[in-house]
Amino acid sequence: MPVDLVGTTIIRVRREFGRSAALVLNSGALAIGTIAAAGLGFVYWWFAAQLFPPEVIGKASALLSVMGLVGLLGEGGLGTLLVGEIVRHPGRERGLVAAAACVGVALAVGLALSFVFGHAYLDSSIGPIGGWFEGVAFVLGCALTVLGILADQAFVGNLRSTDRMIRQVLFSTSKLMLIAGAAAAGCTSSAAVLLTWVAGLLASFVGVDLLTRGGGRHLVGPPDFQLLHILRRKVVDHYALDVALQAPSVIMPYLVLILLSPTTNAAFVSLWMLISMASSIPAAMATVLFPVVRACPKQSRHDVLVSVAASLLFSLVCAVVVFTFSQQMLAVFNPAYPEIAGSSLRFLGFSLLGSTLKFHACTLARLGDRMRKASRWFALGGLLELCLVIAGAKLDGLQGLVLGWTIAVSIEGACAALILGFAMKLDSAAGPVHEESTTSPLQP
Repeated sequence: MPVDLVGTTIIRVRREFGRSAALVLNSGALAIGTIAAAGLGFVYWWFAAQLFPPEVIGKASALLSVMGLVGLLGEGGLGTLLVGEIVRHPGRERGLVAAAACVGVALAVGLALSFVFGHAYLDSSIGPIGGWFEGVAFVLGCALTVLGILADQAFVGNLRSTDRMIRQVLFSTSKLMLIAGAAAAGCTSSAAVLLTWVAGLLASFVGVDLLTRGGGRHLVGPPDFQLLHILRRKVVDHYALDVALQAPSVIMPYLVLILLSPTTNAAFVSLWMLISMASSIPAAMATVLFPVVRACPKQSRHDVLVSVAASLLFSLVCAVVVFTFSQQMLAVFNPAYPEIAGSSLRFLGFSLLGSTLKFHACTLARLGDRMRKASRWFALGGLLELCLVIAGAKLDGLQGLVLGWTIAVSIEGACAALILGFAMKLDSAAGPVHEESTTSPLQP
């Protein structure tokens, strides 16, 4: 009897996943790429933590977090637009990708230069940029970061997630080889860490084009600025939602550097990096929902439920692992890190549950073209995150900062769960979720 029950369950699960083949295949490719990149990223930061001083790791990770923020701001919602709009404009995809890349890179370079010159003007002694060489590498890295974001999103929008997986793995492999070479050559400065990142990005673009036989080049054509102009309102709406959703988490290592110290940030970043890698799995599933539901809105409710359930289960397992083994994880990177951080980071994994629900609520808003109103709520959530993080750091150092972040994200997750539940209830009564839906609770 138990054997029959297990067999029946397996058949039912296979049938349910089979109904969502596009979601499963593309999410699977993203998940494989993310897991491979996570494993290689773990080795990268482990290697750096073993051979580079904690102060160097703290400053380099803070600079990379600023680069990520500039990449987010420079991307300007264009990447998310590509995910949702490529399937809706057959024959004009390449021009739209090229136009988005031109605008995004130009915006990123402008923002990066503003940060570099602002840093030079303030001449902050604890700032992450140590000279003009790092400044140039930082600007180039910001431009390549935006280009990478847009290329990855264009791959997903074309339902070519395997190409994105290849680029992720190439990037992770390249920077790992480069950090090993830098350490062997005795270059243990924050500039060396930054250069491995920038060179790894360059290598990933060249490599994915070679391995896909020109797949990267075939992704772009003459820029279609006319189409991008027509879609400008959606770009702005996606931009507002992306920044509100992601900016606080992207800038966290820089905040720890400023609020606490480079040494504390080195320990924090080691576990934060693992949490970020874990969060990319539910984020990938939520991202793939966007083009999948756009392409087949009739089974949107089923796809959303599959994605949310799988993501929450994965996040819960990760949270329990981090809570139980946070000290051991820190020790793997550097024996000094457990003493620096203590048990302050053990609750950090539970923020994954709230983040997972936020990602899916965000996708729901995009599907209903309710980005503008949703961005206001996510902006309030981001403000709550920053306020609780700063207050927690002032009151109780690293432990207060972690608790402040986890509480804020959990509150947002609970609100997102209510939105998702309400939307699914309405969807079951009124029909599939799609871009013209008037039943979304995020409707202005």
